[in-house]
Amino acid sequence: MIQDKDAGVTEETLPSPARRGNRGLLVILALVLVAGLAGWRGWVAWQAREIQAQAQVDDAEQRVIALEQRLEALRRDQRAQTQRIQDAAATNRVLRDEVLGLSQRGALLEDSVAKLSDPNRHGAQALRLDEVELLLSQAQQRLALAGDVEGARRAYLLAAGALQGIDDPRLLNLGQSLAQERLALEALGAGPRAALAQQLESFATALARLPQRAANVSPTERPTWQRLLAPLVEVRPTTDKVAVAPSARAAGEAALQIELALARAALERNDTPAFHAALARIETWLPQLWPDSPALQQRRAELKSLRSTPLQADLSVLGSTLQQLRLIRNNGTPPPLPALPAVPKASP
Repeated sequence: MIQDKDAGVTEETLPSPARRGNRGLLVILALVLVAGLAGWRGWVAWQAREIQAQAQVDDAEQRVIALEQRLEALRRDQRAQTQRIQDAAATNRVLRDEVLGLSQRGALLEDSVAKLSDPNRHGAQALRLDEVELLLSQAQQRLALAGDVEGARRAYLLAAGALQGIDDPRLLNLGQSLAQERLALEALGAGPRAALAQQLESFATALARLPQRAANVSPTERPTWQRLLAPLVEVRPTTDKVAVAPSARAAGEAALQIELALARAALERNDTPAFHAALARIETWLPQLWPDSPALQQRRAELKSLRSTPLQADLSVLGSTLQQLRLIRNNGTPPPLPALPAVPKASP
């Protein structure tokens, strides 16, 4: 061994270059091996995490699919439950309607039994009440449909006679109401249609007495040229629409008679529009057949009065007696006597 005293280092302690190279190579190989092993372990760990994550995703998808299937099943069950509830509600409605129908039929049966047990519907008293109700109903119908005041008056007379044969204190108010309605019928007289027919005949008779020419003007009041031409021609105003020719007057009078006949027919069948239309046509013929005069103005006023008079009698004076009778027969207790309207005065 060679020892350097100045340096204090022996030759044996210093590594050779070859040995130092081998050591560096070993270190490098060890580092490469460690790095490769670490990379492989990292790759293996990454692959494991990827597989685990994919497994988790697949598991989550399976769970979502399972949840969707369960949700769809729940929806089907809910729809089925809703349908069953609707069917049950429909069945309940049908059953409720049937129960209500049974209740109504039961009420009708009870009402029928009560009516059958009502003494007012048995024997001679029931027959007389039926007769009174029928007569009062016929009186109203004759007055409303045909304007037959006399027929209604006779029906009320028969009803009063039938009511007097019933000995029942509950019908006292009914008798008083019937008497008041009879007085109202008597106040109507022959009825508005009979009065209108009489007025129409008087009007037709008065037409024949109308002057066919205008009132003569004094000769001194005429212009000079009219006085000079008076012996030769008759001067008439151009605005005068009165028919002068015999043929024209005959045609106009025939048309007027036809309109009068139509007015009488409309009055007979109680046709108010046709009656008013015939009167309007009659008024148009008046200035074509007769010149203006006080008598013609009076005829026009009569036509206006005919148009303003109703053909139908006032029906408000009737009906309360029939209503009271029906209430008595249905309820068994008479209502209080109602106040009737004022009795109209008979037309002259």
